[in-house]
Amino acid sequence: MIGRLDHVALGVADLDGAADRWAQQFGLTLREHDGASARLSCDDEPYSLELLAGQPPGLHHVAWELQRGCSLDDARARLGAAEERDGALWTADPDGNGIELLPYREPDSRLVPQARPAQPGSPAGHPRKLGHVNFLTAALDEQLRFYSEVLGMRITDWLGDGGVWFHISTDHHVMALISLPRPRAPHFHHLAFELVDIGQMRTALDHLGRHGRWLGWGPVRHGVGGNIASYVRICEEECFVELYCDMEQLQAYHQPRRWPDDRFSSNTWGQLPPRSYFRFDQAAIESERESLEMLGVPLAPPPGAQRVSA
Repeated sequence: MIGRLDHVALGVADLDGAADRWAQQFGLTLREHDGASARLSCDDEPYSLELLAGQPPGLHHVAWELQRGCSLDDARARLGAAEERDGALWTADPDGNGIELLPYREPDSRLVPQARPAQPGSPAGHPRKLGHVNFLTAALDEQLRFYSEVLGMRITDWLGDGGVWFHISTDHHVMALISLPRPRAPHFHHLAFELVDIGQMRTALDHLGRHGRWLGWGPVRHGVGGNIASYVRICEEECFVELYCDMEQLQAYHQPRRWPDDRFSSNTWGQLPPRSYFRFDQAAIESERESLEMLGVPLAPPPGAQRVSA
């Protein structure tokens, strides 16, 4: 059913400022701006990131393009209930994350990107593509059934019993779900831009550091997925951006693997992420900004967490 990750849409508090910030800091190209939304691309695709004015800051929806041969009517029959709007289907997953399903569109060119003429305005050093998204969930079983049985994604790997990665192409994953202990609320964790190699990552991180950005975790080498990854905190839209390269490419007839939930599966180079990596509240942001966990200062419980009496 699903053929491609099309774009991520984020609500923003200041559309002009956010469009300039994402373009300047991540090397994206502004393709459209109509006062209500701004659309930015990595390379010569129409757009990979949509910024929406008048929406709460954070994830608004993830858009997926249907496979060739799968019509909107076919998709509607699989979903059972969906709203059709502007030539697309709109629904939500079991955690309430917005989903837009777009009809298949024949690409302008099937040549590899480096063989196609550059589009006007495309800067040097831009990301190659929007590669995947990641969610924190308190309903892993329900989310797993929805994305695999309804949307047709295929399971690539498990991390113990608390994480699952999905693929729709030869890339190791286009989406991942990480289980949260109840009663933690589900949350969009990150969108990921693919870079050419670790050299481009170094340049990108130097550039982001000069803009006041910092890493919540990384650079790391994941066991699951194999990719080299760095996670940049985005305070304004309550998410991370993963910059990555060197992801595992799957062989034909890949069979899902179950990785042990240990340090090596998460990072073959060393440390697990700090606790702040899984949170988006102000206490976590301030702890991460000043590296307080690394200095031995425990992270305060998240807002609303129940305290256990001695």
